[in-house]
Amino acid sequence: MKYFHLIWAALFRRKSRTFLTLVSIMAAFVLFGLLDSVRQAFNAGDSVAGAGRLIVNSKMSMQQALPESLGARIAAVPGVSAVATANWFGGVYQDPRNQVISFAVSPNYFDLYPEMSLPADQRASWDKTRTGAVVGAALAKRFGWKIGDKIPLQSTIFPSKASGNSTWTFDIVGIFHGKTPGDAGREQMLMFHWKYFDENNAFGSGTVHWYVVKVADPARADAVAKTIDAISANSDHETRAQTEQAFQASFIKQLVNIGLIVSAIMGAVFFTLLLLTGNTMMQAVRERTSELAVLKTIGFSSRSVLAMVLTEGVLMLLLGGVIGLALVSFIVPYIGAASGGMVPVHAVSGSTWSAGVLLMVLIGLVVGLPPAWRAMRLNIVDALSGR
Repeated sequence: MKYFHLIWAALFRRKSRTFLTLVSIMAAFVLFGLLDSVRQAFNAGDSVAGAGRLIVNSKMSMQQALPESLGARIAAVPGVSAVATANWFGGVYQDPRNQVISFAVSPNYFDLYPEMSLPADQRASWDKTRTGAVVGAALAKRFGWKIGDKIPLQSTIFPSKASGNSTWTFDIVGIFHGKTPGDAGREQMLMFHWKYFDENNAFGSGTVHWYVVKVADPARADAVAKTIDAISANSDHETRAQTEQAFQASFIKQLVNIGLIVSAIMGAVFFTLLLLTGNTMMQAVRERTSELAVLKTIGFSSRSVLAMVLTEGVLMLLLGGVIGLALVSFIVPYIGAASGGMVPVHAVSGSTWSAGVLLMVLIGLVVGLPPAWRAMRLNIVDALSGR
């Protein structure tokens, strides 16, 4: 644009004000980038096509138990190569704030998760120890646990027949590691035998919360999922077969509505941003009233003045917004790593960038239009006379 140098000079006429406004815009888009990246990470994986593992849980709720006998029928479905069971335990260690992601699982659970590395001798010890538990390396480091420790966990849901209360005792017989950085989230887990849980669960036996299903041919995962769900159709325990990512997203939504939180926070942030940048633009144009009149006097059309002021607003939003999202690109990988993999976000997606740039342009147009319209309708005589 041939008048870009004029727009740039006008934008930085008051450097301190422009700098503070840009910082505010950057902060808004850093927040947008972080929240949108987390939202997308938790909402990913709704399609089962190409999935090597499926999670089968109750269609009604994740907390709704399924009959343990259903596992044999799922295993008989063509295309299913293995089935493991799991129950949510809801463990707490010593203090209610020390939540432990804990599951009661079937003996073959680790066979379906080759990305979790458990030494053969520890696996053998776990197989023969009724009260044995295996823990992730990150979790063991967090609490200072080591092999041979006997630890008490309080279940937030299930009382124990053995203790007569909610305290369950486990013997740590193994510590497993994730094979890649992407598997780090699993190192925050503790797993113990489903049979021990089933025998001592005071709420009843013979039920599981979900099945892990290994599909022989990932390309046929969709057909396998539909066949599994058809087994229990129209029963009191209808199922939903889905990818692990979709299952994790459903689990998070049971605790908190990520989409609603993101929308509410960003709505408040961008409303405030509209007021802030709108006020900045109005002030900037008001201070330059006589200069805009001079531009019109020397031949600039009203439309040219309108376009220049509008472009100034959009440029201000683009400068701050792009820098903000660029900062998010550096921050996001550290968040994923710092969470131990529990927040499954590793990069800013193209859709986040696209939505961000669109918001920058729209907000820039909205805040720039009122002062631009005023500048276009500016009367030269009145402006130069100070009226």
